[in-house]
Amino acid sequence: MSVTAASGRFDLITIGRTGVDIYPLDHGVGLEDVRTFEKFLGGSATNVAVAAAQYGRRTAIVTRTGRDPFGTYVKRQLRVLGVDDVFVEPVDGPPTPVTFCEIFPPDSFPLYFYRYPIAPDLLIEPETLPLQAIQDARIYWSTVTGLSQEPSRASHFAAWEARGRRTHTVLDLDWRPMFWPDVADGRAQVEKALEHVTIAVGNREECEVAVGETDPNRAADALLDRGLELAIVKQGPKGVLAATRGERVEVPTFPVEVVNGLGAGDAFGGALVHGLLGGWDLRRTLEFANVAGAIVASRLECSTAMPDEAQVQEALDSRAITPVIAAGEPR
Repeated sequence: MSVTAASGRFDLITIGRTGVDIYPLDHGVGLEDVRTFEKFLGGSATNVAVAAAQYGRRTAIVTRTGRDPFGTYVKRQLRVLGVDDVFVEPVDGPPTPVTFCEIFPPDSFPLYFYRYPIAPDLLIEPETLPLQAIQDARIYWSTVTGLSQEPSRASHFAAWEARGRRTHTVLDLDWRPMFWPDVADGRAQVEKALEHVTIAVGNREECEVAVGETDPNRAADALLDRGLELAIVKQGPKGVLAATRGERVEVPTFPVEVVNGLGAGDAFGGALVHGLLGGWDLRRTLEFANVAGAIVASRLECSTAMPDEAQVQEALDSRAITPVIAAGEPR
């Protein structure tokens, strides 16, 4: 079955990676020594949709799962976390992917992706795209991972062609070298993708892949020179820089005791969506998104760790983050 439309207009539609995160409850040891794990909904495009949904935004994701129990889990958790699953379809063949990580706070979280030789979310075909919904969405969010294999690559470009270079068409630079056997091909695909979007978000290493620059200001300039309206460059402990043609804002990081940094960027993305939809000024948006990312970095999981607006505002006002409940306990 192909989905062609949904009732009403979405605030956000994302496309791309979904799956199950299998994260260790034993920290500071390698996977070979971990004894207990917990599973969570995962995948960058999924997490951004979940994060935006926590702010009351109407969100959906275009993705695929395997015909297996983990695929059932993905759809169920999307609904639980407020994301419409109307554009999520099972496919024959590869299983729903799982991702393991190791937890070595504060800054080492190796990832192990089990999605080879291809994952269902890379089997999205152009003819199954919900093009009208993508055109109508207030924000459309893609990631570079979706360009790594066919038919997903063709689907991404088909969606951009249908949408046109509308305001709030976002590319998450999300560079994962393990998905790109040919780095030169990856760079070429990212360059082509930048011709179709109006906002790019990435860290310094991802900006080097995209535009050949690691200096934040030069990277932002290079992105704007490609016709973008907004360039956001994450600088790790140095904070984040955002630039438009008429404004440049830099904000510092928010202090936090890191448990797992893997979901912080997706939390930032969902909060960025909320700020853009709210018409906030750039500084307010960045400060809010920074705190949202810090909250998730203070927790083990990604999707179910995404805060709501009251939690972010409380942290902004107090300059502190409330300690997290142990993973697996009800929030």
